[in-house]
Amino acid sequence: MYMIRNNQALMAEIDRICEVAGYLWEKGWAERNGGNISVNITELLTEAEKNLPALAPATQLQEVMGELGGHIFYVTGTGKRMRYISLKPFENGSIIRITPDGSAYEIIAEQPISPTSELPSHLLMHNFLLSKGRNNKVVLHTHPTNLIALSHSPRWLNSAYITHTLWSMIPESRVIVPRGIGIVPYELPGSMKLAYATIKQLEKHDVVLWEKHGLLAVGEDIIECFDAIDTMAKSAQIYLDARTAGFEPVGMTDKQLDELAVAFNLPLE
Repeated sequence: MYMIRNNQALMAEIDRICEVAGYLWEKGWAERNGGNISVNITELLTEAEKNLPALAPATQLQEVMGELGGHIFYVTGTGKRMRYISLKPFENGSIIRITPDGSAYEIIAEQPISPTSELPSHLLMHNFLLSKGRNNKVVLHTHPTNLIALSHSPRWLNSAYITHTLWSMIPESRVIVPRGIGIVPYELPGSMKLAYATIKQLEKHDVVLWEKHGLLAVGEDIIECFDAIDTMAKSAQIYLDARTAGFEPVGMTDKQLDELAVAFNLPLE
């Protein structure tokens, strides 16, 4: 424990995880134990910390994660609440090490807290991203109310439609989420079917909407992942507020969106 907490770079990252966990709760996106976070912290650890003894027997994974052998993650715990993670990250999450062959994980700090039930999904995503050479260290999943509400309507379960509509609500959406939103039709939470459907969307997107469930973002930085979700949630709120006021929002024109793409060097649709 002393060795881990004495690592300033690691503790700075843990502080950022706590900051985001607090935001998720304050936003109302983390009811009870809703949502989960995993962050690859391998590069932040010393060799001695990477080789800490396991606190419990290794747990086999449903599939071998060949790209993740030896990698180490901070993962929020199963049944743990974001409001408590933000205050006591090591009592509500754990640091896990993937075995060299990628077939299992060991908890190495600080307490033997079982990782989120969606750990297999998270690791499959991390494994996929590493296999593609993408330096995305973070998988963040939460339950933004307005975006989940939209997912209950079939017309919003179209990547091009939801992306274009939300981009057009406010310029920042186009800039902050330039790859748009991928869509995954409903699958059982925590299932490998959900994970595989998600990684298919991650080929083109960094933000993915799970029908009737929530939103997921991947990236190099947990604050940026939160910002992406927060921005799209703001766009959804603007759209719904306009509808509540009795009108369909006009939105930005295609020309205006294209101007943003050129000005900020973003990919064109």
